[in-house]
Amino acid sequence: MSEMLRAPAEVKYADELDYLESVDTGPKPYSWRLSPRMVRLFVLGSERADGLDRDIPQKWFGDRSFVERSIVTLASDRGLLLIGDPGTGKSWLAELLSAAICRNSTLVVQGTAGTTEDHIKYSWNVSMVIAKGQSRESMIPSPIMTAMEQGVIGRFEELTRSTSDVQDALISILSEKYVSIPELNDDNIVFAKPGFSIIATANSRDRGVNDLSSALKRRFNFVRIPVITNKRSEAEIVRFRTEELLRRHQVELEVPPTLLDILLQSFADLRAAAASATSDDEKLESALSTAEQIGVLEDAILHSQFFGDRTLRAGTLAGSLVGSLARRSPEDLAILNKYLHAVVEPRAKQDGGEWNDFLDGGRQSIAALS
Repeated sequence: MSEMLRAPAEVKYADELDYLESVDTGPKPYSWRLSPRMVRLFVLGSERADGLDRDIPQKWFGDRSFVERSIVTLASDRGLLLIGDPGTGKSWLAELLSAAICRNSTLVVQGTAGTTEDHIKYSWNVSMVIAKGQSRESMIPSPIMTAMEQGVIGRFEELTRSTSDVQDALISILSEKYVSIPELNDDNIVFAKPGFSIIATANSRDRGVNDLSSALKRRFNFVRIPVITNKRSEAEIVRFRTEELLRRHQVELEVPPTLLDILLQSFADLRAAAASATSDDEKLESALSTAEQIGVLEDAILHSQFFGDRTLRAGTLAGSLVGSLARRSPEDLAILNKYLHAVVEPRAKQDGGEWNDFLDGGRQSIAALS
């Protein structure tokens, strides 16, 4: 694990999963490694009422009903489609569910405009085909086909970014549960084993890019993951993910609660401004997601570690916020400058303290980028 830049969930939490598997007495669907109750407990964390002799920390923050509906869907023979804005934790939830259910979250297809049918079915090792002809040995199965053969979860990220012919290829897989290989005369069908399912994710902002057909929609159960608006829940997510990043970078630096409050309040203010904007030119290009908050905080922490005095300050946080969110010039810079003048400056005059440093740091960053 120390040699991995980012360990998958089943490796990172292997000790927890081993423990849960050892005490799990609940019924398990198909070839699941954990029962649905234990899968939920792994994702959402344990409580005293669960009666465990060790604590299982919460890893995904959101409404438990979303997790329960996802687990129930995967226990059936339907696919699961997680839909939401960028940064709402769709991919993280898909990874955690796959890790808990089958201890393998790495069978992933990334949907893009360049994704082809081969990426979800199979392709060929050209040199082996030339030497020995087409056979199962010379075939390269896709992650989805591998999941079918092993009876585990396959993942499809950003489904609506792939073209309609690729999406249509999923219909037969989800309904018939097999893939035919017409190039072969014998052993030319791969049947899905019990336990196989697909977790797909879709960005709600991609609506209209490659809309799903009605036939494909019927093969999925939809779970919509909303943007987290509860400040306390969002603070827990940011704190949890930031602590993970600090451990990964081996950085020992404390995040003062006052600065975390400033970050959360700034994003809340900017979201409110975007909601009241009358045109796209008055909105930041950023989605202002929780994931972007984490990115801003990580940037500020690393800057403080490497180029500061290893103390996180409000001015550094403001500089990271401007640098991360100002993607268009001059439009985004103008929006951020307006925010500093209309919102942060009055707050700094009223509350003082860290807000003064935050205002100064933001102004300096905007001046440097203008």
